[in-house]
Amino acid sequence: MFKSIDDIDMQVQGAAAIAANPLLLSLPDSKFSKEKLVQWREYVAEIDWVPDLGVDIGSAAWFRGLLTLTALCGFAFSSLPDFGPIAGHRADPLSGYRADQARSQMIAPLAYGSDTGIRMAATDAVRPLAESPERPSIELVATLGRGDSLHRVLQRAGVASDEATQVNDLVSGAVSLGDIRPGTKIDVILGRRPAKNQARPLDQLAFRARFDLNLEILRNGGRLKLNRKPILVDDTPLRIKGSVGSSLYRSARAAGAPANAVQKYLQIIGAKMSVSRDIRSTDEFDIILSYRRAETGEVEVGDLIYAGLERGGKPAAQMLKWQSGDRTNWFEASGVGQSNGELARPTNGRITSSYGMRRHPILRYKRMHSGMDFGGGYGAPIYAVTDGTVIHSGRKGGFGNYVRLQHGGGLASGYGHMSRIAVSNGARVRRGQIIGYIGSTGLSTGPHLHYELHRGGRPINPQSVKFVERAQLGGRELRNFKGELQKLQRVEPGAALSALKSASSQVEPEREINRLNKPLTS
Repeated sequence: MFKSIDDIDMQVQGAAAIAANPLLLSLPDSKFSKEKLVQWREYVAEIDWVPDLGVDIGSAAWFRGLLTLTALCGFAFSSLPDFGPIAGHRADPLSGYRADQARSQMIAPLAYGSDTGIRMAATDAVRPLAESPERPSIELVATLGRGDSLHRVLQRAGVASDEATQVNDLVSGAVSLGDIRPGTKIDVILGRRPAKNQARPLDQLAFRARFDLNLEILRNGGRLKLNRKPILVDDTPLRIKGSVGSSLYRSARAAGAPANAVQKYLQIIGAKMSVSRDIRSTDEFDIILSYRRAETGEVEVGDLIYAGLERGGKPAAQMLKWQSGDRTNWFEASGVGQSNGELARPTNGRITSSYGMRRHPILRYKRMHSGMDFGGGYGAPIYAVTDGTVIHSGRKGGFGNYVRLQHGGGLASGYGHMSRIAVSNGARVRRGQIIGYIGSTGLSTGPHLHYELHRGGRPINPQSVKFVERAQLGGRELRNFKGELQKLQRVEPGAALSALKSASSQVEPEREINRLNKPLTS
C-alpha cells in the first residue's frame, strides 16, 4: 500500500534529473530503465560543482568551480535593481524675452567686470538738466605736511584766502602754530557757495592741536568762532624694572622698554661702570621714561629720565636727568654730575704712563715721552677730546696708525697706536665722536692709546688741562633734585599703564576750564 522512502526519493531524484536535462526526455523510454536512472543520479551526485579554488589550480575540477562561480556572479548581477533617476516633470528651457529677463538677474557677469539688472532707456518724459546741481556741503580731510603751514593747507582744501587768514589768527591765539605736528589730520566741512565763481564758505574745522587739546572752529551767525576742548592727560612716568639675566639689553626689551631708551640707559650706566664686567646677572635694572596717556586712548612715550641699577635690594647706581640753568645733565643721587669741561677723556681706560722722561720699553734707553698712555682692551673706542678738524689720518712712524686734530686757539691733539682709524683727512669732528679704536700698531708692547697735546706746535703736558669738570648741585636746587628723585622712586612699575586718575586730580579748577572753553570770535 505504501512505498518505501528510498523508492520515493529515487523517483523524485530521477524525475529531477530528467527534467534538468531535456535531452533525456526526448529519448525513447525503453533506453532508460530504472537502473540507468540510478547510475546517472550517482554520476551527477559524485561531481563536485563547487571545489576549493585554492587547490589543484588549473585542473578540470578547478575550471568547473570557476565556471560555477562565474555563473552565480552573472546571475547575481542580472538580478540587481535599477537605481537610475526617477523621471519627473521637466520644464521647457527659457527662450526669447523670458531668457533675457533671467539673464539680466544673474551674477555671472560680475566675474567679467560687468553688472546685473536691466537698464531702461530714456523716454520722452525725461528732460535734460540745464546744469547739474551742486552738493550742499563737502567734507574732506587735509593733512599738515612737514615744513607746511596751516594757511596753505586750508587754501589747498578750497578755503578762501580771507577765511584761511581768520582761522590762522584764531588758532594762533590758542596754541603756537609751531606746536602743531606734521601729519596732523584736519577735518574740514565747506558749505554751499553763493555762485560758482566764488569759493565755498568754511562751515566747520576740527583738529588736534596738541596732545592735550582739540580745537574746533564753527560758523555761527556768519562769523567763525573757536572752541577749545581740553583732553585729560595722565603724565605718570612709566617705570620698568627687571632682572638683568644673560643680557641686559634683551631683558630690558623683553620687559617693554623701547630700543632707544635701552641704548640711552646703557650709555648712562656705562659712564659709571663697565656694562660687560661690573653688572651681574642677578642685578636689577630700573628704567623710568616720561609717559603721557590721554583719556581718548593715545599714548606718548618720552625720553629716559632715570637710570638705576640695584644689587641685593640696594641701589648700585642712580642717575637722574636734571636741568640746571640752561643746560640739561645727568646727576647722581648725591647731586654730583658731569658737565662739559674744556676737554673730554680720549678713552675710558686708566693712565698707564705719564708725560715726561722715561725709559722706552722697546728701544731700552731714556727719552722724552711727549704724551700720556691710556690702557684699554683691544678695539676700545677712542674719542675726540673737543671739536676740531682732522689734519692727519694714517701711518706715522713709531706711532703706527695716527690721527691728529686741529682745535681752536692753536691747540692740537694726537692719538697713536690705533688698530683702526674711523675718520679721514679734512673731516670735521665733534667732542666725544669716535675717531678710532685702541690697538698696538707701531712701536708698542701691547694695546693702548698714546695721547698727546700740542699748543702752538709744541707738546705740552696733557695733565695740565682738565678733561672734565664736575657739576655739583646745592641749596634749593639740590633739595628740589632729591625731591624729584624720591617722587620717581615712589612710582610703581607699570602704574602708567593703568586707567586715568579721577578727573578731580587731573583737571584744573572749574574757573580755568570755563576760561578755556570760552569761545574766541573772529
